[in-house]
Amino acid sequence: MVFDWAWLPLLAHGLILTLEITVTCIAFGFVLGVILALMRVYGGKWLSIPASIYIQIFRGTPLLVQLLMVYYGLPSWGICLSAFTSGVLALGLNTAAYQAEYFRGAIQAVKQGQLLAARSMGMNMVQAARYIVLPQAFRIVIPSWSNELILMLKYSSIVFSVTLLDLMGVGKRIASHNFRYFEVYLVVALFYLALVFIITQFLRLLEKKVHIPGLGEHAE
Repeated sequence: MVFDWAWLPLLAHGLILTLEITVTCIAFGFVLGVILALMRVYGGKWLSIPASIYIQIFRGTPLLVQLLMVYYGLPSWGICLSAFTSGVLALGLNTAAYQAEYFRGAIQAVKQGQLLAARSMGMNMVQAARYIVLPQAFRIVIPSWSNELILMLKYSSIVFSVTLLDLMGVGKRIASHNFRYFEVYLVVALFYLALVFIITQFLRLLEKKVHIPGLGEHAE
């Protein structure tokens, strides 16, 4: 097995795109996921049912199929998106469904008495959710939500199927030129492994920093 140092600059360029896609998708999914979670918990049946349907569709169908439908399917409806936009949209909509379930569980873990106390003090539902429930829910959700961040980093590798030269896409191009598939994909795997390790350590530090003893335990 021979390692070619000339691969590193090319793979580093693809790594930057991988991180851009991951961060953008997670941020988009975070916002939409919170909205979906609030719809499910506080929205009543008229909001809860559509949110549940959305979540079931995106969790119940393969991510690759969703990506190909956006990139190759939408043009037949007159909607033409770039490869980057298609990748971000498909992955963002997908992760939003999973994040919504994490956030729903965290919101429901906050003791309901706090919400009732906030309402009794004159807060409306939006204010109570914003200032009382969500700050605690965001702390509670970190351990489970961190899994989604790591999964999204790895799932972003499928965007090479729509011609994007992310880390996986660059690796595939290098391997197709020199036919050293094992060596190239081993280096790509090590890049992902290093990223996952760094992210995991950062999230552990974040969890310890914001943890409040007893928060989320024995929810009523």
